[in-house]
Amino acid sequence: MACASVARHALESGLVVAVSRIQLKPLAASASPSCLKLLTVRRHGIRAMSETPAMSGSPPISGRSVVVKEKEAIPKGSTGAKETISTDPPRGTRDFPPEDMRMRTWLFDNFREVSRLCAFEEVDFPVLESEELYTRKAGEEIVGQLYNFEDKGGRKVTLRPELTPSLARLVLQKGRAQSYPLKWFAIGQCWRYERMTRGRRREHYQWNMDIIGVPGVEAEAELLSAIVMFFTRLGITSKDVGIKVSNRKVLQAVLEKYGIQPDSFAAVCVIVDKLEKLKREEIVSELDKVGVPAEAIEGILQALTLQSFDDLEALLGADSGAVTELKQLFALAEGYGFQDWLHFDASVVRGLAYYTGTVFEGFAKNSQLRAICGGGRYDRLLSTYGGEDTPACGFGFGDAVIVELLKDKKLLPQFPHMVDDIVIALDDSLKVPAAGVAARLRNAGRVVELVIEKGRKMKWVFKQCDALKAKRLILLGTTEWEQGKVSVKDLSVREQTLKTVDELIAVS
Repeated sequence: MACASVARHALESGLVVAVSRIQLKPLAASASPSCLKLLTVRRHGIRAMSETPAMSGSPPISGRSVVVKEKEAIPKGSTGAKETISTDPPRGTRDFPPEDMRMRTWLFDNFREVSRLCAFEEVDFPVLESEELYTRKAGEEIVGQLYNFEDKGGRKVTLRPELTPSLARLVLQKGRAQSYPLKWFAIGQCWRYERMTRGRRREHYQWNMDIIGVPGVEAEAELLSAIVMFFTRLGITSKDVGIKVSNRKVLQAVLEKYGIQPDSFAAVCVIVDKLEKLKREEIVSELDKVGVPAEAIEGILQALTLQSFDDLEALLGADSGAVTELKQLFALAEGYGFQDWLHFDASVVRGLAYYTGTVFEGFAKNSQLRAICGGGRYDRLLSTYGGEDTPACGFGFGDAVIVELLKDKKLLPQFPHMVDDIVIALDDSLKVPAAGVAARLRNAGRVVELVIEKGRKMKWVFKQCDALKAKRLILLGTTEWEQGKVSVKDLSVREQTLKTVDELIAVS
C-alpha cells in the first residue's frame, strides 16, 4: 500500500500516527475532516512507513498501530527547508578555485624567479608563531591586529601577521653556524584583523627578500633592484609605479632637535605613518596624546613634507647621516638603471617599530590603491629578541594589491588549463591499454588528459580539445589497436595519422 494511502487509512481509522517524534492523538468522531489530517502528515514529509507494536492508549487494529516515518524532524516554526551552511569563506579570506590558483602560481613563479636571479635562497616558517614574537616590541599597531589565542597546552600563540620576525627568529636559531651575508626569501600566508579596503584583506600572501649582515646601503639597492625587475617582468613601468624612499634618521634628527626622548620614537613613527589615512588635526591629536609638544608637532609635520635633497640638507645639514645614505642609495640606483623609479619623500616612515635607517614604499601612480610593497633597514631587530645588533634589511610584497594593479592596467595574462594530449578509448574493452598509453606519455613529460568517463561522444571530446587547448587527440580503436597502432590527430593542422605507441612517445 502506498505511504500516503496508509497515512490516510490510519488517520481515518483513528490510529496513532507518529511523525518524527510528533504524536497525533486518536481521532474522535467529531474530528476535523481526514484530508486536513492527511495534509498535516504530508506537511512533515512522509517518506516511508512501518508497523510497530501498538502504543498505550491507541485503538488497536489486529494488535498493531501504524507509524509513518519521515526523513528528519521538523522543528516547530520551521519551513521544512534543508539547513545549509554559508559557502563563503570567512570574511577577509579567499578561496582559490583552479583559474585563480593558476594565476597565483604564475605570480609566485615570478617572485621565485626574480629571487633566484638575484642569488637568494628560499626559506619558510610556521604560520603559527609565539605571540611574544610580536608583542615584545611595544608601540606597534600590528599587536592589536593579531589573530591570537591560547592553545590547548596553555601557550599564547598567533597566526603570523608578517614574516620578518619569523626570519629573525630563524637567524638567531641558526646562530654562528651560518656565514654572512645571508640572502633569503620567503613566500608565506599572513593574517591581520584589520579594516578591509581594495587590495587589503585579513589574509594575504607575502613575498619577502632579506639581506642579513651587510651594513651599507648597497643591500637596500640590491633589494630595490629586485623589486624593479619584478615589475618590469610583469609589464609595469616607472610611469605606472614609483618607489618612495626616505630614512628613519630624518625623523629621528627632528625629534632630537626638539628634545623628544628616544623612547617616544616608535610611537611617533606609528602615528605619522597614517598621514595619508588621517586628517591633519587627527595626526596632531595623536601626537599630542603621546606627549609631543605643539612646537615639535609643527616641526615634524613640516619636515615630513620635504621631497628634495636640497631642502633636506637645509634642515639637517650636509653632513647628516640620513642625507649621506640617501645620496649614496640614489647614486647606486643610477648604476643599476632604475633611478627613474625612485622618489625622495620624507613622509615615508613605515609603521613597524624595528626600522632603523632606509625605508621605502612602492605605490601605484594615479591610483587609490594602497602601498604595493614596503621595507627598509632593521639593524636592531635581532637584539630585540636577545641576539646582537646585526645589520639587516628587507621588504614585504603582498599578492593582493599587485593583482588589482595588473587588472587595472589590463596586464594580467589569461591562464587557461592546457594539456598536450587527450587520450580516449573508443571501446570499453580498450580502457586498460588507453590507461597504459596515457601513463607512458606522462612519464615522457607530456600533460595528458585521459577520458575516464564512459559513453562520451566525439562531439564532447572535440569540445574538450578546444577547451583544454590540446595539441593532439589520441584515439584507441579496436581495428587500429589490433595492428598495434593508435590514431593521432594533430589538432593544429587537423591531420590524422596512425602510429605505434613507441612512435607516439618518440615524437613527444
